[in-house]
Amino acid sequence: MSLHDDERGSSPVEFVLVGTMLTVLTLAVLQLALVVYVRNVVHDAAVEGAYYAALADTVSEEGAARAREVVTRAVGAAYAEDVTVGPARQAGEDTVVVRIRTTLPLLGLIGIPAALQVEAHAPVETFDVE
Repeated sequence: MSLHDDERGSSPVEFVLVGTMLTVLTLAVLQLALVVYVRNVVHDAAVEGAYYAALADTVSEEGAARAREVVTRAVGAAYAEDVTVGPARQAGEDTVVVRIRTTLPLLGLIGIPAALQVEAHAPVETFDVE
């Protein structure tokens, strides 16, 4: 009996094992890309909401609405449920802070609720001339 006779039939098994491993690896990389995308969208929405809320002729709730709109348009309304806007003081200056808590996607867009939190600050604009 030669060495080649002992390995007969191992190619299909090897193909299935390697194919499964590569498929799982590819799906994991795609999921990581989705997590990074969602995080970037939510952070960008927080920044846009903070700068909008900091304008001299707007109220804070308009900034929250702007942040919700950006998140809803990009990844869905379920990711824009917990948006808060409030005043803050940073480096001696009055600022507006927008905090967004949202789902961290683990399997597709299904994930852990309120596991991802981002915040953005913007300096408050006024009509006062100093």
